Amino acid sequence: MLALLLPIGALLTGIALMLLGTGLLNTLLALRGSLGGMSDQTLGLIGSAYFVGFFAGTLVAPGLIRRMGHIRAFAFFAAATAVCVLLHALYTHDLFWMLLRMVTGIALVGFYTVIESWLNSQAPAAHRGQIFSVYMAVNLFALAGAQQFLNLGSPVSFTLFAVAAILVMLALMPVVATRLPPPAVTDAPRMPLSRLWAAAPAAVVGALASGLAMGAFWALGAVYAGRIGLAERDIALFISLTIVAGALGQWPMGRLSDTLDRRRALALIAGLAAASGVLIALLGNFDKWVLVGCVVFGAAAFAVYPVVVAHLIDHLQQQDILPGNAALLLLHGVGAAIGPALAGALMGISGAAALPVFFALMFAPAAAFAWLQSRRAADEIVEEAAHFMPMLRTSPTVLEMMNPGEDGAHGAPAQTPQPPPSHAP
Repeated sequence: MLALLLPIGALLTGIALMLLGTGLLNTLLALRGSLGGMSDQTLGLIGSAYFVGFFAGTLVAPGLIRRMGHIRAFAFFAAATAVCVLLHALYTHDLFWMLLRMVTGIALVGFYTVIESWLNSQAPAAHRGQIFSVYMAVNLFALAGAQQFLNLGSPVSFTLFAVAAILVMLALMPVVATRLPPPAVTDAPRMPLSRLWAAAPAAVVGALASGLAMGAFWALGAVYAGRIGLAERDIALFISLTIVAGALGQWPMGRLSDTLDRRRALALIAGLAAASGVLIALLGNFDKWVLVGCVVFGAAAFAVYPVVVAHLIDHLQQQDILPGNAALLLLHGVGAAIGPALAGALMGISGAAALPVFFALMFAPAAAFAWLQSRRAADEIVEEAAHFMPMLRTSPTVLEMMNPGEDGAHGAPAQTPQPPPSHAP
């Protein structure tokens, strides 16, 4: 495994530093905006603006990378992000912040596309799943570790914005120094939503629910923690624990998904995420006890989207896996763009407890729908079953890396999918 990771160490280091900076910024903006008097509804709209930019980036970034080349494009996106980070500190205004968050969302898709296309070209088909798992672990633990930088200063000071900008610029160093040959950037084909629904309706509902809930978590989780009275150190712990629980919980949730009818597993996991939302709402007035609820929520909620992806793959022919997952990613992104605005509006009307209740309202119908689907008919697997792979929503380029039957970088013939292992990777 070490021999596989050494050649791509610069790429993994670059994305880790980038996510340390942008992960810090995500939480920092929620705290700074809240302390500056922005309403929960406004903060939700700012969060939605980021995901709108993320969605737009999937259309814009590939063309920019083809025009500039990978290294120059990475430098371009890093410069844009660092400028946005610092501008947040220099001028606090809701509409201005929305614009900056849209630009940051576009830039982050560019980062992901550069790194993922490079990793895809360097990953031998036989080891692509291992590299994909390591890459996702780097994503999750960098986002969790970023929260601890909040302990370096106050959200109202310039210090934390400077730290975030420094981390973003440091990400440039290992990437621009790499000697890896640049790969080609391809546009992932998409599948009509009607075909997606016909193949796996539970996957469609689950992806949309996950996008709505997780978009709200990333945008407003820190706002909620502050509203219930947690100190800044505990806010960082709240977000970090949720993400770490999400990373560690994917192994048992994946094993459950590979053992049961995937729709029943989705129902149980989404149901647990909904129940944990209610638990967080009930524990919100008990200070650090709310951290118990966030661990349960992270372990379940972060596993919903990977289960949805595995369920979809179970019902697609090999040649449809890439366009099908690209369409699913688009649907998840639409939910992530809408979720923060909806949750922010509810928090403005009903108070902080509306956020975990919103999580429950998103995941509970998905759980019920998946369970009803499992009761209607047996799950008919199109080809040999897929297996659960821990993942986050990044860019469409990552789909080529997680697809075991395609070698888009080298043009090798598709390989026969292997039967699922007895446990999740």
